[in-house]
Parts: sequence; C-alpha cells; structure tokens
Amino acid sequence: MYARAVAAIVTALLGVAAFLLPGSDARAGDGQPPLVIAHRGASAYAPENTLAAIDKAARMGFSWVENDVQRTKDGELVVLHDDSLRRTTDVEEVFPNRAPWKVKDFTAAEIARLDAGSWFAPRYAGTRVPTLEQYMRRVERNHEKLLLEIKNPELYPGIERQILKLLGNDGWLDHRHLAGRLVVQSFSADSLKIVHDLKPAVRTAYLGAPTVAHLPEYAQFTDGINPSLGSVSTGYVSTVHAFTGPHGKTLSVFAWTVDDAGAARRAARYGVDGVITNKPDVVQAALQSP
Repeated sequence: MYARAVAAIVTALLGVAAFLLPGSDARAGDGQPPLVIAHRGASAYAPENTLAAIDKAARMGFSWVENDVQRTKDGELVVLHDDSLRRTTDVEEVFPNRAPWKVKDFTAAEIARLDAGSWFAPRYAGTRVPTLEQYMRRVERNHEKLLLEIKNPELYPGIERQILKLLGNDGWLDHRHLAGRLVVQSFSADSLKIVHDLKPAVRTAYLGAPTVAHLPEYAQFTDGINPSLGSVSTGYVSTVHAFTGPHGKTLSVFAWTVDDAGAARRAARYGVDGVITNKPDVVQAALQSP
C-alpha cells in the first residue's frame, strides 16, 4: 500500500495529478471553486432531510444534496439525522410516553404519522419523514446527485447491505449513477469498509480528519476525506490530495459545515474540493465573487 501512496505523492508534487472528485464535477485543484453540496437538502430554507428540502435545492439550481439514513424498529430505512425523533418532529405530542423517542424504537408506520415540518415553519406543517425509497425516487426525479450518510451504523447491524440492496433495486448501482451521482459517507471507517467490500464500485468518503499516518490505510477503502472546516488546513488538504483512492483517483476533500461567505472563502483557500452547507446560495455567491 505504501508504494502506491509514495507514487501518488510524487505525482502530486509534480503537479500533474488528475484532481477530479470521484464521479463529479471539476475540483478546486483545477482552479475551479469548490463544489457546493446542499446539507440535508437546502436545510436553511426548508426542513432538513425532507423532500421539501431537496426540492428547494433543485429549484435553487444545486445538483448535489446530502442526507442521513437510519432504520426503524421494523426495518424500514428512513432519512433522519438525529437518533431521536424529538428535535425535528412532533413525536413528544403524538407519543408522549415513549421517551427518549429513539428512531430505532418506532415502526415506519408510527414515524409516518409525525409532522416533520411545523418545527421549521408553519407553511411546512404536515411534512413527513421520508423513507429512503421515497427520497431516492425524488432525487432521481429532480436529476440530483447524492452524498448519502450512513448514520449511527453501530445501532443498525447490517444497514450497509440493506442500503445497497435498496439502491440496487432503484437503479442507483448502475454505471451511470456510480460514475457521477452517488457517494456514500460515514463517520464509521468500519461501515465504509463494509460498503467497499460488498460493492467495490461505490464511491465512499470518510467523515473526519484521520492523521497523516493513517491516510494510506484509509486510501484502501475510501475515495474522499470529509472533515469539519475547523479541523483542516492547506497543508492537510494538500497531504490528502497526495493519496490515490481505490478507484485510481486522488482523494477528495469536502469540508463541513460551511454556511457564510468568510468560511466559504477560507475553504477555497485551503484547496478543498467541495463544501457541505445549509446555505448553498450564500456559499455559491461567495465562491464566485472576485
């Protein structure tokens, strides 16, 4: 593995590495601004991780959206960030005696009863928590691309295989989707290893900032390193770019969560390839301004 890493470093130092985000648009390394990914959809403008949020991102002209996937008590995959339903639904009112309202303790039918929009704004009252199947079909309809996060995989044994099966059934594991429309990410390296072992063609990204000493190991099973903006620097980004991932391309770097002009410009100076943001319009404007 180290021979490949050394070869990648030499290539990077010579300045001829093909800085292309796996399966996506031109990257910052090509002199282009970072790619903008709508975090949980356009979540500053519509309730996060809902169909309304990805519809809003599409209307705003952003093709890449990010989401979070968890599993219900009866085995349905749903799109939610927290492991509790409390923050983004009215679960306390509907099921007052079910504290702490963990996703894994509710059936899909029970979650489908919840209002996932009123907390955000009155006009979103009645918005529902989407299943992953519903979500994928809306992403497809909107011609969007997806950065899919496997959330809390330690709570849901086998969720990786289940997600891949659903993606396959919905046509998302064909060459067209894998080449440019899907990346799977997680804070769990073990979860990404499972995805890579089960379906090596799927692009993956690790959420976090592994030490430089561990990057050769990560480059065996992931195509990108997605750290918080506060945990990276120009030097770290350059070091990540010196490694080649399992699909033969330079490891990419997506920084999160970048929500204002100053942070967007800082991310661009660091040389990141993408930014994950709740306010894609604000960030896009900052990145495109002189």
